[in-house]
Amino acid sequence: MYMALNTHELEESISRLDSVDAARVIADSGRIAEVHIIAGGEKPAKQVVRDVQSLAMARYGTQIDRRVISVVQITADKLPGADDTTVARAAIVDLAEEPAGTRTTLKVRLRLGNEEHTGSAVGPAVASARLRLIGEATIDAVEQTYDDMPPIALDAVSVMPVGAQRVVAAVIVSAGLGGREDLSVGSTLSDGDDGVAAVRAVLDALNRRLAKLGK
Repeated sequence: MYMALNTHELEESISRLDSVDAARVIADSGRIAEVHIIAGGEKPAKQVVRDVQSLAMARYGTQIDRRVISVVQITADKLPGADDTTVARAAIVDLAEEPAGTRTTLKVRLRLGNEEHTGSAVGPAVASARLRLIGEATIDAVEQTYDDMPPIALDAVSVMPVGAQRVVAAVIVSAGLGGREDLSVGSTLSDGDDGVAAVRAVLDALNRRLAKLGK
């Protein structure tokens, strides 16, 4: 028999583990259905999974099936170094919203060098759709900014508590070899404006791709 579990408390506990940057726990009918982890590269992903299982059992008496735990690792050696002075990065210029009845248009303007490009996305004028529309508008702006950008799509964007901070994380998907899905994750602290943070999270997820295109 499963006891009621405070998933937010579990998320905060997992986020305090070594090498874990952010965590999201999804429960279904009292059971833990999904655990999503953003971690550094200090430990193998399997060890991160075991740490999460051990924490849940020791502190909350809860067993988590390793198959429901997904770990995305972002390692420093895979990111562009500080000496990559030839890499040009797009900067956020403006984020605007144009509501029209039950629909709204989100526009994101980016600058690269002396050029500016505006991406947009249209959807329902509801709070729950705003971050996704901002993410899609950011991708639209990126595709206009970089001519050689391969096809990409927003898989997910969400806000999650990490300790006392709010973190916005974005997951970008593209097609890999043999039909494989390639996922990229970006995250940033929210300074009170989750919309701007969502733009930065999408750009962070695309950093490695943009570094190659900007050289």
